[in-house]
Amino acid sequence: MCRKLVYLVIFVTFALIAVPSVTHAQVANLLQNPSFEEDEVIQADPAWERWTTWGWESGLNSTVTFDETESIDGTRSLRIEPTGGTNWYFMVLQDNIPLTVGQPYTSSFWAKAEAERPLTTKMKATDNSVDWGLTDFELTTEWAEYSMTANAMSASAKFEIHCAAVDAPLWVDFVFVYEGEYVAGIEPAGATPQVKATDPNPTDGAVHEDTWVNLSWRPGNFAVSHDVYLGDNFDDVNNGTGDTFRGNQTATFSVAGFPGFAFPDGLVPGTTYYWRIDEVNEADPNSPWKGDVWSFSVPPKTAYDPDPPDGAGFVDPNATFSWTGGYGAKLHTIYIGTNIDDVNDAVGGAPQGTANFSPGPLESEKVYYWRVDEFDAFETHKGDIWSFTTPGAVGNPQPANGIADVPMTAALSWTPADNAASSELYFGTDADAVKNATPASPEYIGNRALGSESHDPGKLALGATYHWRVDAVYPAETVKGLLWSFSTADFIGVDDFESYNDIDPPDAASNRIFDIWIDGFGTTTNGALVGNDLPPYAEQLIVHGGIQSLPYRYDNANKTSEATLTLVYPRDWTEEGVTKLSLWFRGASGNSAERMFVVLNGGAPVYHDDPAVTQTGSWTEWVIDLAAFGADLTNVNTITIGFGTKGSPAADGGTGTMYFDDIRLYR
Repeated sequence: MCRKLVYLVIFVTFALIAVPSVTHAQVANLLQNPSFEEDEVIQADPAWERWTTWGWESGLNSTVTFDETESIDGTRSLRIEPTGGTNWYFMVLQDNIPLTVGQPYTSSFWAKAEAERPLTTKMKATDNSVDWGLTDFELTTEWAEYSMTANAMSASAKFEIHCAAVDAPLWVDFVFVYEGEYVAGIEPAGATPQVKATDPNPTDGAVHEDTWVNLSWRPGNFAVSHDVYLGDNFDDVNNGTGDTFRGNQTATFSVAGFPGFAFPDGLVPGTTYYWRIDEVNEADPNSPWKGDVWSFSVPPKTAYDPDPPDGAGFVDPNATFSWTGGYGAKLHTIYIGTNIDDVNDAVGGAPQGTANFSPGPLESEKVYYWRVDEFDAFETHKGDIWSFTTPGAVGNPQPANGIADVPMTAALSWTPADNAASSELYFGTDADAVKNATPASPEYIGNRALGSESHDPGKLALGATYHWRVDAVYPAETVKGLLWSFSTADFIGVDDFESYNDIDPPDAASNRIFDIWIDGFGTTTNGALVGNDLPPYAEQLIVHGGIQSLPYRYDNANKTSEATLTLVYPRDWTEEGVTKLSLWFRGASGNSAERMFVVLNGGAPVYHDDPAVTQTGSWTEWVIDLAAFGADLTNVNTITIGFGTKGSPAADGGTGTMYFDDIRLYR
């Protein structure tokens, strides 16, 4: 396949339709089977008629199926489960589309994904001589329309959807290619009218490098006017309190940062602003429609976004440092050293015009501090102090610095400095207290000899943030370490399937998933088989969180299917006030419809409400009130996941494959 790309300047839009519906007849769709309602061979169709796929290397493992559980038009969509890791390694396409060279054509489609992910489309000549209109989109977990308009460069073309940049499954429906610019309002039958304002500019979370702003948005379908809210406090804007209400207007833009407008003295550097648009139509009883709260930030006058990042470990001694200059900065003055007080107090450095510098070879096994002051032609703005270590210093914190969802049973460990005699550990919930602690402080845990670089803090609180510091103790001095932090999960993990491996017995390190989750292998009454027959034994493509999930095949012909985990921890399911069991599952439309249940301690089953739950084609959370089990929740020894009616096998029981992930306990 030719990988040469020809780029064309194009006009790109992607957003939910935001005007009243019009009929499909306003444009002539050049594609066949646009909503996948007609049966056809798509996967590697050798005839290349209508829809087909193309794959390369690892992308050849990708699959497409008609999915009757998800659609935006008609009764089904195309579900794509890509693999490959490189975008063009798998694509869905339609060929032989007749075009007029030089005329604009719009391609549009509706899509959603199991997790936010990129997707790329483009047009390409049937003979592969040229391509155009390459456009990258960001899909969300909700159905939305995406479109691209570009001038045709060939009289016969393909419309290609490149899917394999990431493995997250996606759905595509209601695909159009038509002559002319984008036509708003061509809505599929299943589209929900967009009543809220959308498509904010500046985009939500943007950095806005000016002290004034022209806010704009796409109006909701039924809006006649718009209530505008703008302020620097999220809660005030969300609640419409304080002075955040800026008035009702018919225009779809609003200026701020000039005299006579909101914030007449100008937007303040270093400030995040929040805004909201409520759509109003006095003739509609559902009005007003409260909008989402969006934000943008004006950069500070001080330097920010350093590289290496603040707190980085094991930085290359020959690295080039950089940062983003403060708002209006003209010159930058850099200070660096191994003593934080010296760096903080330094003055008189030589300014430079570029936002990067090379400090020269740095010493190994050191903690460094650095600061960048910004001069904007009027005054100097003293920068924050950032820190990092070079190879050989204390490092490799576990839990990793900044990580979230740490188990409440986590222990601390680290790598000592290469030439240190021992380490001193500080730990607590107050960042400043840990940062400034001494051996006389309550945060001081103690000295750790070489080879003993670990600490068990005991049971941690759910949903809390902890901070810790390890100092390197040398014969002549003690070097203060970086401040590390982590946050515990707001749940207790039962099984996230990440610990299982592909090591076979008799190796003592073996931890195969089907040796821990006991299924019906070798029996005639239990149709469950978990894990893959060959490595990787755990599923590593179809996952909800992390990199592994539990693959579960069921066969309920004259059987029921059950897989059981014997618990080591947690066994007290009242701990920390938890009241709910959550597990994520995913089936497929081709599965036989079977009941799904969970059992604790071999007791009475709790069934899912949907008797055909096995045909659910996307990751879905099942939350169960623990009281429903009627079990001794202070001593839960086993958890069983099963299919069928427990104790009542049926001759006409069916088969299928399910996936499970992220089994947790919540308050």
